[in-house]
Amino acid sequence: MNKNNKLLLLLPVMFAFFTMGFVDLVGIATNYIKSDFELSDTLANLMPAMVFFWFLVFSVPTGMLMNKIGRRKTVLLSIVVTLFALLVPLLDYSFAIMLVAFSLLGIGNTLMQVSLNPLVSNIVSGERLASSLTFGQFVKAIASFVAPIIAAWALAKFGDWKTLFLIFAAIAVVAVVWLFFTQIEEKPVEGKQSTFAECFALLGDKTILLLFLGIMAHVGTDVGVNTTAPKLLIERLGMPLSEAGYATSVYFLFRTIGSFSGAFILARFSSKSFFMISILMMLAAVAGLYFSYSATAIYVCIALIGFGNSNVFSIMFSQALQHLPRHSNEISGLMIMGLAGGAVFPLLMGVLSDALGGQIGAVIVLTVLVAYFFMLAPKIGAKDRV
Repeated sequence: MNKNNKLLLLLPVMFAFFTMGFVDLVGIATNYIKSDFELSDTLANLMPAMVFFWFLVFSVPTGMLMNKIGRRKTVLLSIVVTLFALLVPLLDYSFAIMLVAFSLLGIGNTLMQVSLNPLVSNIVSGERLASSLTFGQFVKAIASFVAPIIAAWALAKFGDWKTLFLIFAAIAVVAVVWLFFTQIEEKPVEGKQSTFAECFALLGDKTILLLFLGIMAHVGTDVGVNTTAPKLLIERLGMPLSEAGYATSVYFLFRTIGSFSGAFILARFSSKSFFMISILMMLAAVAGLYFSYSATAIYVCIALIGFGNSNVFSIMFSQALQHLPRHSNEISGLMIMGLAGGAVFPLLMGVLSDALGGQIGAVIVLTVLVAYFFMLAPKIGAKDRV
């Protein structure tokens, strides 16, 4: 396959990565829904819980489905499900309907997370595969970054933040049509399929269990900051939601910067050292949130957490694969199931925030999550070849 043909095949796949980023709109959407329906933090944080719960349920079945119908068709299905999720709030707007919409968004994103990265490997391989996957994550991050900006613009321009769903739905239509008319040759599946039993059996290995919990903590931190950052600005500074929502964009901006710089840093330093530096940065930032009562200080803390959390997933994921390389398929499925941490920990943040009467409850949960990373740090790099 020549370079031009590869590019033509890769473009619609990279565009699909943009739709993968739609899942992160749950952060800013949760804050608008909380305001619109005057919800408690516990009820509001059911929104991200409904998104990320489905990673626990559908990660392994998606791998089985992908083996039957192929990777491209699985990605197409994921975008269609995502499209339906985006259309639901435009047909009706209520708390119950939004729970349904975010459930569909979570199911669609689970399908996409499991199938899209492997689809890239059908187009590029070797050293170019890593760079292509990195670029895909960058494209995904663009959607995460612009969602709060579009929501604020839509509210100011049309008086309705939900115009964000219409814009993303239109993009999803383009993505599904473009990929539908792109034929990608897929290699036949080799080896046996992973099962729930095989995946969960690996949790008996202490290192795998600790890393699985680490993945849960990473996504819990990611989603938790995504939803909590605007609330902190509103609570402590009385900032309107249309302005406070930009805190989410700040987080994803520095998360994106961290991902790119991390690729170069890890080429020169061990993953163990970089992991510890990242965690110390996050610990300092979370500690700062206890005492920050100015917009600048809060934004700096959010940016540091975003930068520090940017490479945690990739380091832990690769560490798990190196620990038991013969079980890479099962470990991959298990680690993707760990994304369900985005359902568990934000919900705990909501409960504790309601109990304590402020976002200090969410900050306490964030502290526990980052402290777990610190405890995990000695396990990182045990088989590091860098």
